[in-house]
Amino acid sequence: MAEAATWYDQQSPGLGTEYLRAVDVCIASIARNPAIHATLYRNVKRALLRRFPYGLFFIVTSENIVIIACLHGKQSPCQIETRI
Repeated sequence: MAEAATWYDQQSPGLGTEYLRAVDVCIASIARNPAIHATLYRNVKRALLRRFPYGLFFIVTSENIVIIACLHGKQSPCQIETRI
């Protein structure tokens, strides 16, 4: 996420901050109601960021919500299989 924020700031000053805000909004949405997000693989869910082509991949356990990846829409989610 830090790399993406830096890249966006290089494209347009302040855009990286907007990206990180979008990540925060997405995390808040996940925390409020994780069940509304699509299940993509086994128990891995994905929440999409608004305005930016990224998704947060997460797992809901009995005690926690664990974000396991933040991927650009063109990245293959297959790379997160090793994290679950």
